[in-house]
Amino acid sequence: MMDKSSRWLLVFAAMSGAVTVALGAFAAHGLKSQLPPYLLGVFETGVQYQAWHSLAIFGCAILARILPSKGVLYAALFFVAGIILFSGSLYALALTGIKWFGPITPMGGVCFIIGWVALAVAAWRSA
Repeated sequence: MMDKSSRWLLVFAAMSGAVTVALGAFAAHGLKSQLPPYLLGVFETGVQYQAWHSLAIFGCAILARILPSKGVLYAALFFVAGIILFSGSLYALALTGIKWFGPITPMGGVCFIIGWVALAVAAWRSA
């Protein structure tokens, strides 16, 4: 039986993956003629990072069952924050053109980096 943290991470990862596919299709079919190439690229970058980190969250949820560690949970939570801040700010920037969303993006990138470092530390400590 899964603990609550692993279950919620799996649910989030699965739903984020579904949203990623929908947003990718929306970009390819709905936004391609509506946005200039630069902003379409910004949106697509958000989709790519969300896809990769949805998979990372999924991996953390599975790993948390094998390697119970707060570090794995922290990594997943930083990946969630990264998706919200990084991808979310890129989506908002592309769709609204409001420039102040731009400075939020690096905070999401830092969350992604912290998540990967937390995962590495958890793996190192598991040995």
